[in-house]
Amino acid sequence: MTSTTPDLDAIQISGIRCYGYTGYFPEEQVLGQWFEVDLTIWMDLSVTGSDDQLENTLNYADVVERVTNLLETSRFKTIEKLNAVIIEAVLAFDPVQKVHSHLVKVSPPIPRFQGRIAIAMTRTKGEPA
Repeated sequence: MTSTTPDLDAIQISGIRCYGYTGYFPEEQVLGQWFEVDLTIWMDLSVTGSDDQLENTLNYADVVERVTNLLETSRFKTIEKLNAVIIEAVLAFDPVQKVHSHLVKVSPPIPRFQGRIAIAMTRTKGEPA
């Protein structure tokens, strides 16, 4: 008997924007800066697609609240660590099987640089972040 994994559906949450205190330089952890996160969350949406019941899916507001809280309260030296923690937090929601997080440091304190720095990570439940 072989088991098959059904294809997973995806929920996309874009434009989570918060002021936070992650960064290598001491000023970044004191003065802070803007961050943006876009998420793709894979899970089975077939039941909710049939029965239209919120309890059978992921409440997007809960995800946004958790990510917002992490962005605003975390104080890591690297955005890689912050992004890994965000992914772990989203994977902790029961129906979630896989997460892709695109984290942007909107105005990095780099002289003569007007661009943005982004980290993209994808992890599956049970895999180390």
